[in-house]
Amino acid sequence: MNDQVIMDNYLLVLKSCVEVYVHGTLESSNESVKSLLKDSLNEILDCQKNTYNLMTKYGWYKINNVDSNVVQDTLEKCKSK
Repeated sequence: MNDQVIMDNYLLVLKSCVEVYVHGTLESSNESVKSLLKDSLNEILDCQKNTYNLMTKYGWYKINNVDSNVVQDTLEKCKSK
C-alpha cells in the first residue's frame, strides 16, 4: 500500500465522519452535546481541508475545470424546475 492509497482512504474516512457529526449536531437537543459535536465537526473539516491540500500538492487529487457554458446550462436547468 502506498502513500496515495493511504491518503485516499483517510480522506474517505474523514468525509464519512463529517456526515456523522453533521447529523449528530442537527439532531442533538442538548446544547452542551451540540456544542461538542460542532467543535468536533470543525476539527474534522480542518483535517479534511489539510488532507485535500496535501493530496493536491502531490498531484494525488485531480481537479477538473468545468467549462463555464456547462455551469450556465446547469443553472438554467435548475431555474426551470
